[in-house]
Amino acid sequence: MIWRSFSSTATSALRLPRTTSPYVALSSPLTRSSITAIRTVLAEQQYQFPDTYSEPTAAVLVPLCNVDNKPGVLLEVRGKNMRNHSGEVSFPGGRVDKTDLSYEAAALRETEEEVAIRPEQVEILGTIGPPERSLRGLRVWPYVGFIHPSVESRHHPSSDSDPLPSISLSDLRASAPEVAHIFHLPFTEVTNPDRLRVHDFRRQVDQPYWAITMSDFISGGATEWASDSLQRDKIGGGRGGRLEVWGLTGWYMTMLMRALGVYD
Repeated sequence: MIWRSFSSTATSALRLPRTTSPYVALSSPLTRSSITAIRTVLAEQQYQFPDTYSEPTAAVLVPLCNVDNKPGVLLEVRGKNMRNHSGEVSFPGGRVDKTDLSYEAAALRETEEEVAIRPEQVEILGTIGPPERSLRGLRVWPYVGFIHPSVESRHHPSSDSDPLPSISLSDLRASAPEVAHIFHLPFTEVTNPDRLRVHDFRRQVDQPYWAITMSDFISGGATEWASDSLQRDKIGGGRGGRLEVWGLTGWYMTMLMRALGVYD
């Protein structure tokens, strides 16, 4: 079941997303040409992350990939028994450790630990910003990368217009109990108005974004998700019994889609 879109408490209207992007085809597989275009547009934002930061930090990977020749974003649902952010939608990532060489390295390490994607499979395309604080007080640094199905396929020569190989979700391993489920959100669903709800990021009326309903993506009781009656912007959980890409995850998703010319 898909919930029809409507505005929640947001007072700032958003126009419905465009169904096309000037940089990538939303319904055709990502190609070498399209990920080059994404890298270029992210670089044009001229937002460079510093090598060090004085406050507690975390890093996430916004993993773009093809699945069954459909372009989109890889997401996870955190385990329902986790102390922090249980049952919420998130990107792979976590707190930066002292042993991490960089924020990017931390995002790649956490991705391998949580969903078994090796750092060598990830082609970093850029960053989106500015980074925001989580409710736990961590400054969260988002890196955008394309996921290749193997290290070999990443370095295999191909035409700029040829579809890049799809990853298989069955090859990924959710790290229990931290991760309960891994799913792929196609770009076409990111623009589907039946899935979208306007929400104000951190209740700021000048920062509206699209929350995306994902309840029907998780079937058969594979997991459970949390619903926050206070509707605080957590990593991304559920409201009203729904599983949603919202909170900080939804905000970063909106920032990416704005960079790609899909959201206003």
